[in-house]
Amino acid sequence: MFLALFGFLRMSLVDILDILLVALIIFLLFRWIRGSSAWNIFVAIISLYFIRLIVSVLGMRLTSTIMDMVLNVGVLAIIVIFQPEIRRFLTRLGNRYRVNAHNDLIGRIFRGVNGSGAMSNDAVNEVTEACRRMSESKTGALIVIPHSTPLDDIIETGDRIDAAIHRRLIMNLFFKNSPLHDGAVIISSNHIVAARCTLPITEKTNIPPQYGMRHKAAIGISEETDAEVIVVSEETGGISFVKGGTVTPIGNINELKLMLSNSFSQQ
Repeated sequence: MFLALFGFLRMSLVDILDILLVALIIFLLFRWIRGSSAWNIFVAIISLYFIRLIVSVLGMRLTSTIMDMVLNVGVLAIIVIFQPEIRRFLTRLGNRYRVNAHNDLIGRIFRGVNGSGAMSNDAVNEVTEACRRMSESKTGALIVIPHSTPLDDIIETGDRIDAAIHRRLIMNLFFKNSPLHDGAVIISSNHIVAARCTLPITEKTNIPPQYGMRHKAAIGISEETDAEVIVVSEETGGISFVKGGTVTPIGNINELKLMLSNSFSQQ
């Protein structure tokens, strides 16, 4: 079936669907890299492509040949240059479209035997009480609580603890003179799994100035995985809850306790 547009352009429904699909891909690509460090590189690549079209129309053979050589190796260059963005995109895609990962067989195989990492009410109370005390003393803290996405590569960057959750232990880990205070603590399945872990930093450029490196690291790991992060600011003592790249300031400790409890009850 063909449609006549403007009296001379004949297009089928498949052609229209094809155009809409390409437009959607371009829009998603634009939204994906906008505001990141890859934006300028993307603009440069698009500019080279249009220059290639212009010199081809003008019949400039030598320049056209050089541009062809540049663009032919451009695919490999794009993969190398955009490696962090591609990895982040695929990670988000897997997290978003997994089908009930903590119940299906595939999710269990890739996640291991520890399950979804759910915390008991006692563990939630210990974590929130530790955050309250660290907030009062303005002790900086970064606590990561994973769900279905495994964080084995993040855990390997730190030191394994494998200890029961206790408020005093958490406070000692983040004490400024402790050798393990610099980095994140990973908590899963009612255990403190590791400390001094290194988190990926977000590439967003619109982070509010009051947020420091702890908040940027929390946003980064929450963008790449489904983990939730608790941040205690060393400057202000404020507590923040980070999920999906969104920072939520916590007004009181009961609010934090409610958010953690609701998070695990939804699994």
